Amino acid sequence: MSPRRSYDQYCSAARALDLVGDRWTLLIVRELLAGPRRYTDLHADLPGVSTDVLASRLKDMERDGLTSRRRLPPPGAAYVYELTARGRELLPVLQALSLWGQEELGDRRPTDALRAHWFALPLLRALEGEGLVEVRLEEGDFHLYVGAEDGPVYGDGPAPGDPDARLVLDAETCAALARGEVSLTDAVRDGRVTVTGDGTLAKALREA
Repeated sequence: MSPRRSYDQYCSAARALDLVGDRWTLLIVRELLAGPRRYTDLHADLPGVSTDVLASRLKDMERDGLTSRRRLPPPGAAYVYELTARGRELLPVLQALSLWGQEELGDRRPTDALRAHWFALPLLRALEGEGLVEVRLEEGDFHLYVGAEDGPVYGDGPAPGDPDARLVLDAETCAALARGEVSLTDAVRDGRVTVTGDGTLAKALREA
């Protein structure tokens, strides 16, 4: 394990960057906000990261108290990485970065990778209240735990149960939401997002 590098500046922002300022670290946090993930899953959803860099970052994050590693019981018997409570505190940091960076998003480039769940952060910002929301895109399904204070804030695949709301939209609309070009309520009103479900979240979106 490499020694922790430091800016050696008595400043809380510099101290924070000592821990999360390395390339890929915050994107690993983004992936682990979905809950425990195997190394192979992380590598698959972080296209462009080398195996050596990913392994190094995970070791550094474990050393710094941002993640932990545990072995799943049989028949899984695989190691998974998950965020600690300290690591989960980075959610508002990623939300702020996502909001700040929406002007940089622009149109998708031919070389840009895309995973459906990468739209989780902007959608979480757009939803108020608490509940389970399922999101369906052509690129794949994912679900959100709106208002979650502990544990995962999103997950891949359909909701693990009856969701409070189900959103069906295309990637173009999701990208427009991520770029801040349209609000979720306006997209629902314009028919760009179909909302079903009987939960409070679904009713609030339909009535907004």
